[in-house]
Amino acid sequence: MRLPAWLTHHLAALRALLVFTVLLGLAYPLAMVAVGRVPGLADRTDGSLVTAGGTPVGSRLIGQAFTRPDGTAEPRYFQSRPSAAGDGYDPTATAASNLGPESIVDTLADNPDEAAQSLLTQVCARSAAVGSLEGVDGRRPYCTADGVGAVLAVFHRDGLTGPATRVVSVNQTGTPFLASYQGVTVEPAKVGDDYQALGAVITPIRGDVPAVPAVPADAVTASGSGLDPHISPAYADLQVARIARERALSPDRVRALIEEHTDDRALGFLGEPGVNVLTLNLALDGK
Repeated sequence: MRLPAWLTHHLAALRALLVFTVLLGLAYPLAMVAVGRVPGLADRTDGSLVTAGGTPVGSRLIGQAFTRPDGTAEPRYFQSRPSAAGDGYDPTATAASNLGPESIVDTLADNPDEAAQSLLTQVCARSAAVGSLEGVDGRRPYCTADGVGAVLAVFHRDGLTGPATRVVSVNQTGTPFLASYQGVTVEPAKVGDDYQALGAVITPIRGDVPAVPAVPADAVTASGSGLDPHISPAYADLQVARIARERALSPDRVRALIEEHTDDRALGFLGEPGVNVLTLNLALDGK
């Protein structure tokens, strides 16, 4: 007996569903698991975990914080670069901050949940904190001494041009970082005011700072994934004096450990050398 066309079509679809379920839902995943068990690949497929005393302490591929219980930096350890992934280095929330170079004005609010720092202020605050920790000059261009973006809202007589008639330090509600600008007294910002919408020209102020900041860029900016386990050799070198002091080691010995745990460029020419912070800190503990 010839089956109806509609039933033939449904049976063919069902057969295809079963075949592809077996192939792609069972055979393919099991084959990938088997490949992952091949000697030389097993460690990588398990996440490149690093153990100390038989206990997993992290991954070579995912950064982590080295801090005290109160969240401050642990001075005995090299510090990682900042992370914007979740609450920090969260593999389930890998992401960047999505803030770009035009993010220079903070959102000021009485409610902390509504307030938000601009990328500029985040960079300024991190640089000041690293400078304090390492005992170096943490100042950067377009940053105030207290670690926020040095940005003014300038009202001009003729709109976008002409003499300044009013000036506001948009990221500070306290004493402004400048007393006056173009002969006009600088005012502190008021919470909730949108000065750009009121017609002001947003004007960042570079300030009198070194041409090349002492704190490297990777110490104050997160990676695109938020999970980068490496820091630059320059940032590692900045931390040598603190580590040597805290560990009672010679600076030369600390630099030798840095060199041992520096990964070269991928394929010899892609990217830049990077220092794996986790393996370096474990080496310090071993010394």
